[in-house]
Amino acid sequence: MSKIKIGVLISGGGTNLQSIIDQIHKSNENGEIVLIASNKKNAYGLTRGKENEIKTIYLNPKEYEDSDAYNEALLAHMLIEKVDLVILAGYLKILNHKWIGQYPNRIINIHPSLIPKFCGKGYYGLKVHQAAIETGESETGATVHLVDEGTDTGPILIQEKLNILKNETAEDLQKRVLEIEHRILVEAVRYYCKHETFENLRG
Repeated sequence: MSKIKIGVLISGGGTNLQSIIDQIHKSNENGEIVLIASNKKNAYGLTRGKENEIKTIYLNPKEYEDSDAYNEALLAHMLIEKVDLVILAGYLKILNHKWIGQYPNRIINIHPSLIPKFCGKGYYGLKVHQAAIETGESETGATVHLVDEGTDTGPILIQEKLNILKNETAEDLQKRVLEIEHRILVEAVRYYCKHETFENLRG
């Protein structure tokens, strides 16, 4: 049985990427990362890929006429590598309709909140956790969801909660939520590699 070919899109440090490398790519799982792509030249996730002998590419959005042209160029690389499953691991751009059409129900994103709270345009990184604290939330968490043409609007696959501690800083909360992100993202990828669908995940 051939392994599920995984493509990962990143914009930053790639800690979620590293969890997939360690627990899926380098393990006995039925999945392998065949391509890591970034819209940021200095994204440390590219270094993580190179250190693990995974093909990496950087595409500069400024070199393309518009976002659609950029999306098409990026998608072409995924098709060349025959990617089966696409993972957004801290990727800060929106995929267009051609991506959704090419990979229906095969693109997932990890977001550091309990969607639908603190998601959508402008909610990324530390801003998410700061908002959760400032609005007096008692709990937060992370969400793995399918990607559609919106921003964090696709169907939810997995959510896991934690309580926000008294006097907790956004930085401390981010670290604790990141532990959840790593865990549930791996769970979702492992499920797909085994079943080749997300149907009935945690159902």
